[in-house]
Amino acid sequence: MISIAPARTEEDFETCASFCRALGELDVAQGKAFGVPADLIIGLYHGQTGDSLAEKFGSANASMLIANWNGTAAGCIGLAAFDTEAGEIHKFYVDPAFRGRRIGHALMTAALEVISRAAHRKALVHTAIYMTQAVTLYEAFAFRRCEPFRPVPEAIRHTEIFFCRSI
Repeated sequence: MISIAPARTEEDFETCASFCRALGELDVAQGKAFGVPADLIIGLYHGQTGDSLAEKFGSANASMLIANWNGTAAGCIGLAAFDTEAGEIHKFYVDPAFRGRRIGHALMTAALEVISRAAHRKALVHTAIYMTQAVTLYEAFAFRRCEPFRPVPEAIRHTEIFFCRSI
């Protein structure tokens, strides 16, 4: 059974940090086929610790949600205000041992509910073309490709994609 709750404790954020490290390893492994420099990807997107996640996602306009499957941590998703109009989804990861159980679907549903409650009118996502499972899920949730909403280094521009959807 899936349950989803906000990260609140140091232990919660350390659990999320372990998922973020696994996401970073996946990003590096999949990015190799596209010539993406590992050090650049880690430096830009995956250098978080439990403390830095707590600082970013423990604020009033951000949240980190943890999914549990029968009491065992199975994945996470972060969300933060991008601006007054939009909330942005970050750090979306489901442990491979728990995939195929609709945990990603449950996390995305919960994240969009939080963004909606924050009175944002749009949800944003920045990902890579090789994160195919995530891209498929975003599209299933009516996210559509959009223009980049942040600058991207030239070395990885060929892999980066941006999505948005109305809330």
